[in-house]
Amino acid sequence: MTQGVGAAPGMAPVWGLGLDAGGTQTRWALAGRDGGIVAQGHVGGMSGLQLHALEGIQTLRSTLQALAAAVLPHTGGQSLGVVAGFTGLGDTSSQQSMQRLMASELPLAHGWVTLTNDMDIAYRAAFTPGEGYLVYAGTGSIATFIDAEGHFHRAGGLGPALGDEGGGYWIAVQAMALVWRNEDRQPGAWRTSAMARRIFEAVGGSDWAHSRQFIYGSDRGTIGKLALQVAAAVPDDDAASHLLLRAGDELAQLAHCLLQRFGPRPLVLAGRAQCLSPLIEQGFRQALPDGPDVRCVPDLQAHCVAATLVWDQTVAMRT
Repeated sequence: MTQGVGAAPGMAPVWGLGLDAGGTQTRWALAGRDGGIVAQGHVGGMSGLQLHALEGIQTLRSTLQALAAAVLPHTGGQSLGVVAGFTGLGDTSSQQSMQRLMASELPLAHGWVTLTNDMDIAYRAAFTPGEGYLVYAGTGSIATFIDAEGHFHRAGGLGPALGDEGGGYWIAVQAMALVWRNEDRQPGAWRTSAMARRIFEAVGGSDWAHSRQFIYGSDRGTIGKLALQVAAAVPDDDAASHLLLRAGDELAQLAHCLLQRFGPRPLVLAGRAQCLSPLIEQGFRQALPDGPDVRCVPDLQAHCVAATLVWDQTVAMRT
């Protein structure tokens, strides 16, 4: 797990705050020193990518203010240790910038703050280091492995331009492309497709202008929600079923990469995208070799795990 800011260790904090920060939502949990969760909730999304623009920094500050308003009534203003995973959080400079913003709104205990990427804490919610592989399918997709020495390894997670196969955004874009390919072949074909009808209703119309505005004018999270329409069409549309099976197969290819590099280990498939339909799990299992134990975990509760890790000096490698 990656260190945030290098302050000298001080007295242990009174509370442990865990954050699982994604682009659309930040889940938080507050733990006492005994590891018991005393409160949890969510605020708006936060991302390390927001640090690179003034507007993004302002949004981060507003979200942190909302976080403080939610958390501090439970703590009486007492000191907080933090273990937090942020999507898009990169180098040490970004970690330092994020911690400074956090310290402006929250009573952080010096030397007790660890900032890392969101998949780091997600992995630790699924396995102890060296134990297995996590395949995570949200808006995007990634497979991760933390080895026994604490080194973080990944396959996928390359973003929408280069990958993210099997995630919600990929499912949505593949579905929209299929709908319009069929329209090119036979204009009006959408009327006989449950998936196409649901997609066009979601984007506001059946003409190309509505689809173009939605796909090229919306953020990834909004586009990814179209995957819900694909899943809803499964009972009435074989194309939707086939696409979700393909999504599972694509996620299995990420697992194959880690199995090939590091050998057989148990697998956990997690993330909101895999909850769309049992077909994703089916496609995932069908594409895997015999042998690895596979569990599907709808919700890893990574924010709760992060809160309990605050006092674990073997995990939170602070300076």
